Amino acid sequence: MDLMQILQGQLSDDVVGQISQHIGAEPEQTASAANGIFATLLGGLANNASSEGGLSALGSALDRDHDGSMVDVLLGMVGGMMQGNQSGNATNGSGILGHILGQQQEPVAQQISQSSGLNVSQVMKLMPILAPIVMSVLGKARNQGGLDLGSLANILMGSAQNASQQGGMGDLIGSVLGSVLGGGQQQQ
Repeated sequence: MDLMQILQGQLSDDVVGQISQHIGAEPEQTASAANGIFATLLGGLANNASSEGGLSALGSALDRDHDGSMVDVLLGMVGGMMQGNQSGNATNGSGILGHILGQQQEPVAQQISQSSGLNVSQVMKLMPILAPIVMSVLGKARNQGGLDLGSLANILMGSAQNASQQGGMGDLIGSVLGSVLGGGQQQQ
């Protein structure tokens, strides 16, 4: 199971168009930045899942807030988040980013900005929109696949490694993942 491919599949033209309009960017730039953000978040989650405490905290967060049901209503969820309508922890992108990236959010945004053509402010607006999508996809994968935490950790690590090797974005994703893996926070 490649979570990166699943995440990319969630970004329909309508979703990318809606997000692009919200952050004031061209859809191609938004999609490029989204790939970098998705890969970075997968890398951060894989890093967190590499410790027993981080994996346990991730499992608790998925059980509590991220069952995957939001994937089925993604366009409405994204629209609601952009209008400031958050329905608790499941759509709290800033909180999710804090747990996954900690103090690395702005350095990550700077690196993604350099590659995607978006400015740092646009990337910082995009990151909290995409973070709940990552958690929802992860929750759905766990629930549909009946995955235990060990299997989930293996899938995360494999997906993060695959993402860092994807063509076109490989160098960016590798450098972003390097900074995240060196300084991410434990999932809480």
